[in-house]
Amino acid sequence: MDIVRRNSVTVTGDPQGPTVVLAHGFGCDQNMWRLTVPALAEDHRVVLFDHVGSGRSDASAFSPERYSSLDGYARDVVEVCEALDLREAVFVGHSVSAMIGLLAADMAPDRIGALVMIAPSPRYIDDDGYRGGFSAEDIDELLGSLESNYLGWSAAMAPVIMRNAERPELGDELTNSFCATDPDMARVFARTTFLSDSRDDLKNVRVPTLVLDCTHDVIAPREVGAFVHEAIPGSTLVTLDATGHCPHLSAPEATNEALRTFLAGLR
Repeated sequence: MDIVRRNSVTVTGDPQGPTVVLAHGFGCDQNMWRLTVPALAEDHRVVLFDHVGSGRSDASAFSPERYSSLDGYARDVVEVCEALDLREAVFVGHSVSAMIGLLAADMAPDRIGALVMIAPSPRYIDDDGYRGGFSAEDIDELLGSLESNYLGWSAAMAPVIMRNAERPELGDELTNSFCATDPDMARVFARTTFLSDSRDDLKNVRVPTLVLDCTHDVIAPREVGAFVHEAIPGSTLVTLDATGHCPHLSAPEATNEALRTFLAGLR
């Protein structure tokens, strides 16, 4: 299969610059990075793609078996890196894609040389000594609502995830993004996302890592960002002055500044 077409891969920016790969979260697509790309493209080669089942990806490539675990998405990332012959790329993953990037870096350490995790969560469900932000009952209810009425769930949840009530256009954009995703594929991705547990994988990270969390985020509370930072040897934690789960949309200046500072330190 043509992997570039499968994942609707787009390459922009400086072809001679260091490579940055931008990976969107659940219910989103590569368009969510439109406020980030201009800040990076002047001196970086920027690679964008859509996870299978999202955006303009090839829906015929979707497999419930492959994508029932984050490993399936991580293998896609590795295959995209191989198709473009990327070396030592910086992988920027939003939300669940932060853990997908972590797994991909472990699978292909020569392809991914650094990680940026924006609003990451290795586990959404609370556990003994760990606060993920949701009880098991919360997640069961969330998935049940999503599976019974995906469009209604999207309209109700998107503004909560985005926050920033004084800027309703942000919640509207996320709602529209959710609603543009095939419901059957979204249900698989949602279960894979919200039932995942990548905590044990954090200790395997051996590349420079930036963790970005937000001051108020109902999906990934600050305790989660601190947990990820503490679990990854040598990582850097920056708390953005941002509200909600999508700071690259709600606070692009702060997000881009943190990204560029980290990237400059890698040179």
